[in-house]
Amino acid sequence: MAIVTLLWVAWLRITKINQEGQRMSNIVVLVKQVPDTYSERKLKEDDFTLDRDSADKVLDEINEFAVESALRLKEADDSLNVIVLSVGPASSTEALRKALSLGCDEAILVTDDALAGSDTLGTAWALTNALNQIEDIKLIVTGNASTDGASGSMAGLLAEYRQIPALTHLSEVSLEGDTVKGVRQVDEGRFELEAPAPAIVSIMEKAPTPRFAAFKGIMAAKKKTIKELSLSDIGVDAANVGLSNATTSVAGVTPKPPKSAGEIITDEGDGGKKLVEFLVKEKLV
Repeated sequence: MAIVTLLWVAWLRITKINQEGQRMSNIVVLVKQVPDTYSERKLKEDDFTLDRDSADKVLDEINEFAVESALRLKEADDSLNVIVLSVGPASSTEALRKALSLGCDEAILVTDDALAGSDTLGTAWALTNALNQIEDIKLIVTGNASTDGASGSMAGLLAEYRQIPALTHLSEVSLEGDTVKGVRQVDEGRFELEAPAPAIVSIMEKAPTPRFAAFKGIMAAKKKTIKELSLSDIGVDAANVGLSNATTSVAGVTPKPPKSAGEIITDEGDGGKKLVEFLVKEKLV
């Protein structure tokens, strides 16, 4: 009897069960800590990589939309567990705690000095191997493009690595059984998409507005443990990531020119005419 009990406890540790006794599936939200868009972003002078210490660091705004979409799916189905996953420096724990304070259940950070300077391919490779450490993934959610790299290719890369469908640039997402449904609302029109789970979706700014963290959520997030993994923990060779293995690089930069004073037009009865002439000269009309 004792052996049976021990086996039951061990099984519970591997498989999450909700209060109704249902086996829980995971939604994994990919998040990223980025320099605040309201701060001045700079590149390092030696290798032209982003200087992450030169500006305030925040959870990328588009990731808040991704988190909100995942939390709404969880609220509609309590058999879902929301995990936030990030690849980045140790300071990324701040972004993960922000996501936890909004209502996410667990957080995982892949952090390793060898990851510094990784391009999108290297980051995607680290992410897909980190995802291999999570059981029963029903849906992977990401933003449509980060505000620092802005490649917009992460969903496609992970779909290829994992051989699962990708529904991109969604303003709405839902789960109906083992089917993922979404709405892509773009200039060309409104498109209704669907695919079998597991799948990956990318969320755009037209998705539901992210919630604010309540005091209770902030305090709860402080108590939660963020699981940290190294490259060796996820089975990634350091030679496959990092700046030296990046397929893209920045060869040089030109500082943005300082803002100049605008042209002042004195209205002497012909202000409208002068304004039109200025717009025509600048090819704005």
